[in-house]
Amino acid sequence: MAERLQKLIAQAGLASRRQAESWIAEGKVLLNGAVAKLGDRADLSIDQLLVDGRRLSAAEAKVTVLLNKPRGYVSSLKDPQGRKLVTDLVAALPQRLFPVGRLDYNTEGMLLLTNDGDLAQHLAHPRHHVEKTYLIKARGQMSAGIRRQLETGVVLDDGLTLPAKVGNIRSTGHSCWFELTLSEGRNRQVRRMCDLLGLPVVRLKRVRIGFLALADLKTGCYRRLSSTEVERLKRL
Repeated sequence: MAERLQKLIAQAGLASRRQAESWIAEGKVLLNGAVAKLGDRADLSIDQLLVDGRRLSAAEAKVTVLLNKPRGYVSSLKDPQGRKLVTDLVAALPQRLFPVGRLDYNTEGMLLLTNDGDLAQHLAHPRHHVEKTYLIKARGQMSAGIRRQLETGVVLDDGLTLPAKVGNIRSTGHSCWFELTLSEGRNRQVRRMCDLLGLPVVRLKRVRIGFLALADLKTGCYRRLSSTEVERLKRL
């Protein structure tokens, strides 16, 4: 995907966008062998971009992708047990990405991977309370009392949870489906909350982070976030 040159230079950590614009205006930037102009765009996977004699590679570009994680993958960069890693699913990209947060081995759904440390730190910081929505299948039935506890807070062994949002409840025999939206991210929080309230989780899928929805993205597939989406995430 082609991006403005000053953005690519800034993403590589060489300069601010304003400084990069000055370099372009001064003729210090070459695009495919020609002096670049303000407004030019490049795709580092196919274009050659030289900044004061240094070539920028695709691996230096900041990339964030939205992955529909399947069950049976570990959300880390390595695993002592030799299990499959989420990074295996984005191995075709030239950048070395790392997961933002994590999903349990048997949890599926939306996971962001990036090489943008600032974005990862922003999304992971507890004070930002970025909302995440999960689709849950649990054994048992959602009662008014259980819903009220989820929406007011559940006392776990690491303290009282923040109020959650419950919606789209439906029953199927001895189980129920519902959506749960949290604004914090403790370890195995959804499963622990549901277990404590007598609704053991059978299936757990994250379907939304902030304004980003999983939509019809197939399991095991990913899409690259646009620069607009990344900037919106940083403003959450």
